[in-house]
Amino acid sequence: MNKPHFDLCVIGGGAAGLVAAAGGAALGAKVVLVEKRQLGGDCLRYGCVPSKALLHSAKVAQTLRTAGQAALADVDPNIELTRVMERVRSVIQTLEPNDSPERFRGLGVEVISGTGRFTAPDRFEVDGRAITARRFVLATGSHPVVPPIQGLERIPFLTNETLFDLAEPVKHLIVLGGGPIGTEMAQAFRRLGSTVDVVDAARQILPREDADMAAIVQRRMEEEGVRFHFGDWVQLVEGEPGAFRLHLINGDRKETWLEGSHLLIAVGRKPNVRDLGLEAAGVAFEQGRLRLDARLRTSNRRIYACGDVAGPYLFTHMAEYQAAIVLKNALFHWPARFQPRAVPWCTFTDPELARVGFSEQEAVQQGIPHKVYRFDFAEIDRAVTDGATEGRIKLIVSPRGRLLGAAIAGEHAGELIHEYILALQKGLTVSDLAGAIHIYPTLAQINRKAAELYLKAKLTPTAQRWIKRLFGLRGANGAESLGGEA
Repeated sequence: MNKPHFDLCVIGGGAAGLVAAAGGAALGAKVVLVEKRQLGGDCLRYGCVPSKALLHSAKVAQTLRTAGQAALADVDPNIELTRVMERVRSVIQTLEPNDSPERFRGLGVEVISGTGRFTAPDRFEVDGRAITARRFVLATGSHPVVPPIQGLERIPFLTNETLFDLAEPVKHLIVLGGGPIGTEMAQAFRRLGSTVDVVDAARQILPREDADMAAIVQRRMEEEGVRFHFGDWVQLVEGEPGAFRLHLINGDRKETWLEGSHLLIAVGRKPNVRDLGLEAAGVAFEQGRLRLDARLRTSNRRIYACGDVAGPYLFTHMAEYQAAIVLKNALFHWPARFQPRAVPWCTFTDPELARVGFSEQEAVQQGIPHKVYRFDFAEIDRAVTDGATEGRIKLIVSPRGRLLGAAIAGEHAGELIHEYILALQKGLTVSDLAGAIHIYPTLAQINRKAAELYLKAKLTPTAQRWIKRLFGLRGANGAESLGGEA
């Protein structure tokens, strides 16, 4: 048998593929990286980077507009969407060298630009060139789902892959989908001066989150003028570019029409698995997704998968985490396993909504014994000084005090959640968190305050009486309130 050309063939140059390729080369493997478009993938070009750049401009505009809240003069910002999008593209260009073919070739990775497919279980062909490798890594990402709506083919619509190419003003944006992408972009465009409507068949935004936490974000968006249409399905699109209308119908068969100038579709994503020759490679599927084991191997033990194509968590940080697991298994036969116990995520609306571990709804549905503890940002001194009192933290705790999950809706929630990620990974209790010193005055004090609610709940009147009796204490009954809500 001929020796394979490479130790590792990585197919796809997004976040997962780049980490796998760079990591493999650093560990001494001979690596080839195949990408049919540009390196960087969704995160750099259509996802995390441009969306956060757009959100930043939108937040600055809103800060100017609401400067009176800080005892300064409100300013009506002069917004030119063309300039905003130019800045978005400049941010991409600034970060682009980190994902350039030149950089990866400098790391020792052979980079091939082209479209390829498997022609055998151990062979991948790119534009006529046959590549063999000891192990293959599928890191082909995902693409936006476009629902089968009558008339949609006649109306130019946007997805995250085309949104940041806009060059004209957006008078009235209609967003299909109230998930993370839909809510982030709805708020951004509203702050940048567009009229915005969000349409979703669900009953709330961010349906993976507890309703009370999602409601905090929804209230802010409604206050800023975003309009929501829940429980509605789109039956028909008609009109012309720049002036179309949607025919909506709800569960009660009530029909309405909604007019707009631009349509953004953000109803979900699907893995990129078509036209890769995976049947010839002996790769099996389950319900349209790759069948993977805990080591992220497909049914062909030579082929691994990571990132969006592997799922189920479509986040850049999960792509990087999965790529590290694949490298350990593919190169060293190290039995590293995908363990999604402490998977965090954040929706970068304002306020942000971040979560790790179980939600209250999930704990109830799975019959997991738990207690819920809540603490409001309004009770944190730094939140008061910064005018960031909207929001709360919510802890899901086992009867014995083990942390099961945490959700934060508020300023810098995506930063604050990391304390709970570590706590879940290490099996810490909320008592451990309450005992950690937190700098005053910071928003992070909310993590300690919420954890203290568990200790407060344990300090029952009976426990107080025993403490007074054992230690000869003479104070009045009743412990000092620690604030918050259980």
